[in-house]
Amino acid sequence: MTALQPARHEPSGGPPGVPARAPAVARVPFPVVDEIARHCLQDDEPETVHIEVHLPGRVDHARLRAAFHQALVRHPRILMRQAPVQRWRRRYEWELTAAPDVDPVAFPPPGPDALARARERALADCPPLDASPPVRLEVIEQPVAADGGAATTVLLLTINHTALDGPACLRVLATAAELYGGADNSPAPPPVRAPEPRTDRTPPDDAASPGVGLTRPARLAPDHRAATSTGLTRGRDGTGSTGTDTSNGNGNGNGMLIVELPVPARPPRVDGQAPYTVNDQLLVATCLMVARWNRSHGHSTSPVVVTMPVDDRPRGTEMPIGNGTRLVSVGFRPEERQDADLLTADPPDPEAVARLLRRTAARTRALKSAPGSQLGLAGTLLTAPVLPVGLRRTLTRALRTAAAPWTSTTLLSNIGRIPYPLDFGDAGRPTAVWFSAPARMPRGLTVTTVSVGGRIQLALRWSHALLDDAAGARLGALFESSLAATAWAPPPTPPALRAEGGPR
Repeated sequence: MTALQPARHEPSGGPPGVPARAPAVARVPFPVVDEIARHCLQDDEPETVHIEVHLPGRVDHARLRAAFHQALVRHPRILMRQAPVQRWRRRYEWELTAAPDVDPVAFPPPGPDALARARERALADCPPLDASPPVRLEVIEQPVAADGGAATTVLLLTINHTALDGPACLRVLATAAELYGGADNSPAPPPVRAPEPRTDRTPPDDAASPGVGLTRPARLAPDHRAATSTGLTRGRDGTGSTGTDTSNGNGNGNGMLIVELPVPARPPRVDGQAPYTVNDQLLVATCLMVARWNRSHGHSTSPVVVTMPVDDRPRGTEMPIGNGTRLVSVGFRPEERQDADLLTADPPDPEAVARLLRRTAARTRALKSAPGSQLGLAGTLLTAPVLPVGLRRTLTRALRTAAAPWTSTTLLSNIGRIPYPLDFGDAGRPTAVWFSAPARMPRGLTVTTVSVGGRIQLALRWSHALLDDAAGARLGALFESSLAATAWAPPPTPPALRAEGGPR
């Protein structure tokens, strides 16, 4: 379904006073990221970001709707729609509105498949760009568990990624939680880490080499071995949730697998320094997953390149709302080729994985510290308002097609720890949070992770042009084993020390 479909208005249940179309109060030119995304929209691969927040209790419908509407007003940059545009105009523009055009809050009927259906809508039904705001919040009431447990609630947000990203929408949700529950939902301060020692040179084995030059990155091997799609991919998330098949029978749309995994162990800090982070472990697990998958499918071992969003925005109420991350590429270069057999073994060789973790940590430190624009010089040039938007759109889509072989292998978006309590008062704080990012071809695969309660919430999302749902489930299992392979294990105690330390 196109992202520019006509605005739909709720037939009932909306707050009084919401106009059919709010008057515009200002116009803002599309930033670089928004314009590139707008040029590349496709009907068969909706550009949606999905967020679901699991709460242990029930919410009051009227209070939640009022809180979310007030949060929109407090973050006015989310109240926007695309202004009408002709192909000969030089810019796309957002119209900022004083109020929503449509009520973004919906309460679907509860039922055993209500969450699965909401996930299907999140992957297939993109909020339109011509109605303010370009986000939808569905409140799913989960039935009482068979063991007599309390009823729960899932807040499922669907975002048009052309307009804003997941962290920005999470900031708005944190404001809504504060207005709903009355508790402070200010972001927690970032963890204090020891400063990294300054060195004159980086050891050759740990050299930061983020790019892959002119070598074409690996593509994930396609897999459509299943004769028929069941339509559901079950996740091991402790909530009985399922993945989603949004295929229309022609290989279009996305599938999704949601799982919950333990955080892999890391070695103890030395002088406050950690040799690598959980983010580095996730990057290595993604690389191992792709390399092992491709080898099992007989594909060549081209270098794996993982695109990683970096978000430098503040998390307070002053956080800019929109698409605010910059993209960097972590390349796994020929240094890994000498260990290719060890890394793609089942299980991967621990020493080879440890070497890869050290090199990855050096690469990500260099990438995060280097300044850069969101999409680089190419994105800036493509969006310069010199040519009409119609010509720029044609040029951008042609260049995207030509550059497809050099597109990174996959995207890993690690949200990390949720910075806000997301305290919804009597409905409680989240027990689980999942994000998923669009999985358009030619990548066709995204990995999104969040840390909640000492567990990693993983959403694996793929294009049905690349994988069927059975293949997606197998790929998810491969990621799980690859992540486990990055876990640190203490060195074995020598026999003599064991004997001396044993009981006497």
